[in-house]
Amino acid sequence: MFEEFRIRDAEINDLEAIVHIYNTTIPGRMVTADIEPISVENRTRWFHDHSPEFRPLWAVEHDERICAWVSFQSFYGRPAYNATAEISIYIHPDFRGKKLGKYLIQKAIDVCPKIRIKTLLGFIFAHNEPSVKLFNSFGFEKWAHLPNVAELDGIERDLLILGKRIY
Repeated sequence: MFEEFRIRDAEINDLEAIVHIYNTTIPGRMVTADIEPISVENRTRWFHDHSPEFRPLWAVEHDERICAWVSFQSFYGRPAYNATAEISIYIHPDFRGKKLGKYLIQKAIDVCPKIRIKTLLGFIFAHNEPSVKLFNSFGFEKWAHLPNVAELDGIERDLLILGKRIY
């Protein structure tokens, strides 16, 4: 079913599409703590913080169009945590609800030994029940609950840190 999707390392010319997909999630107040759209310029450094062999950033293509992206980000930025990464998955609205997220989480888990990641973390708002359920279906467990740490449109929101030991 997912043969028509191509996962590849993102290139700088993909950044506009990556930012567009990210920005589509902001109005829903379920996925990100950003409250205003971001720009390509303020994501350029973030883009360059990724590398295929250590912290990949994947572009996911369907019919030569980027429909999703996956990011592995360093946790806490200190060398002792190099085997731990935060995973983020963002899907274009046209492709949501089609089990693409499930496919991409499995691909991310599968690549972890190759890029020396032993622990994956997901930072998810507690009210984002679909994402919590998705991560739980892969054996991610609640490792932290940070109550009322974000405020979106005057509503305080909890952040969950879900974790999974890979190997």
